[in-house]
Amino acid sequence: MTVASMLTLLLTHPFEFRILLQYKLWHEPKRDISQPSEHATSGWDRPSMRKCWEFLDLTSRSFSGVIKELEGDLARVVCLFYLVLRGLDTIEDDMTLPDEKKQPILRQFHKLCVTPGWTFDECGPNEKDRQLLVEWTVVCEELNRLDSRYCDIIIDVTEKMQTGMADYAHKAAVTDSLYVETVDEYNLYCHYVAGLVGEGLTRFWSAAGESDWLGGQLELSNSMGLFLQKTNIIRDFREDAEERRFFWPREIWGRAEYGAAAGGRAPFREMQELYAPGAEKQAAYVQTGMVVDALTHACDSLDYLRLLTKQSVFSFCAIPQTMAMATLSLCFMNPDLFHKHIKIRKAEAASLIMRSTNPRDVAYIYRDYSRRIHARASPSDPGFLQLSVACGRIEVWCERNYPSFLRLGSVSGGAQLDPLDTRSKVAEAAAARDAELAREKRGADGASTGEMLMYVGTAFILILGLSIGAAWLMIHFFDGN
Repeated sequence: MTVASMLTLLLTHPFEFRILLQYKLWHEPKRDISQPSEHATSGWDRPSMRKCWEFLDLTSRSFSGVIKELEGDLARVVCLFYLVLRGLDTIEDDMTLPDEKKQPILRQFHKLCVTPGWTFDECGPNEKDRQLLVEWTVVCEELNRLDSRYCDIIIDVTEKMQTGMADYAHKAAVTDSLYVETVDEYNLYCHYVAGLVGEGLTRFWSAAGESDWLGGQLELSNSMGLFLQKTNIIRDFREDAEERRFFWPREIWGRAEYGAAAGGRAPFREMQELYAPGAEKQAAYVQTGMVVDALTHACDSLDYLRLLTKQSVFSFCAIPQTMAMATLSLCFMNPDLFHKHIKIRKAEAASLIMRSTNPRDVAYIYRDYSRRIHARASPSDPGFLQLSVACGRIEVWCERNYPSFLRLGSVSGGAQLDPLDTRSKVAEAAAARDAELAREKRGADGASTGEMLMYVGTAFILILGLSIGAAWLMIHFFDGN
């Protein structure tokens, strides 16, 4: 931000200015990959890898920072993984490439990306990431340097993703547009472009020592990817619609009940009608259906984050998820969504980065945004009940795993009950009952122990007496003889 923009922010939004100032002063990068001590794992000392880091900065401002803070080899591995998928996506997105040219490249990209000397310079001049493919030799060199346990994952995930992308690119070329008809088809598309990314990353975490079984949690990792992708699809509605890429499934936006609830209007027949004058209420109801669909993945996302043990990995995964939740809140019941590109403010993003450090705080971020979403919902909305259930599931998840009446971080340490929360009385009564039962058990155990000692002592005295008596009789008998 420039000095002028910072001064303007100070005058217009002083609270946001304070957050950004705190972020600049206190949020320091956890790792500097350019330091000589990091060269063994970051590869910064090699010109080819240094160029890859430059491409990462050019192609992803949002992910570049968190990728670099991953520990050990993971930063370099994820950087290369991102560049491979970015290269694949650049070819798939390029509308200047004819389908007959695009299809063989997409379907062979997992082999081409590791073929020494391969480059691609036929992307249109307006493709912002075309230079990555023009200089692909540096990425290829570094891919072939990777440990096979990581490189094999990249190749496997790329092969799966390229198949889905090629299918959808062919469909768009044949029909001159891309329509997604059903929710199942929508889920499949999101799986190809984002769920597989979650699968690859999860397998990386497992290979790097998180746990052997984590790499098999593919349902949770898929939900992580779908949550991010569906949020982006909701936010990017107008931009995609202008490019005739209609990712919102017709099964949702074409429902008759939305038109009926909006004054007896007919169901939408084309997605462009969502931003037509006079359709605002019906479009808002469609938007609710899309947000409800995205929120179905929220609890899986929270479950996944609880499985992570390394701080850098947790932050890498949690920050995009909390920003997605904030973006959903921004989009919900926001008519600007249908007319322009919207995004959360920089101060809000900085606050989320600083707060997304542990599962409990992340869960509360989800809960707070779900409450904001629900507070703006209208009971006349046909999706009101489903939205309430989706938000309620997040609330229940948070209370079950991190009860809000427990206060953490007190001066004395440990957890304390919130005296203003009536549930604290229930918890105190339960704790008192448990303590009383424990005392009774100790008393009963003490009594039974005393009785046992008495029985053992009596038996010992009897045995000792019998032994002395037997010895006396034997001595008396031998003396008499």
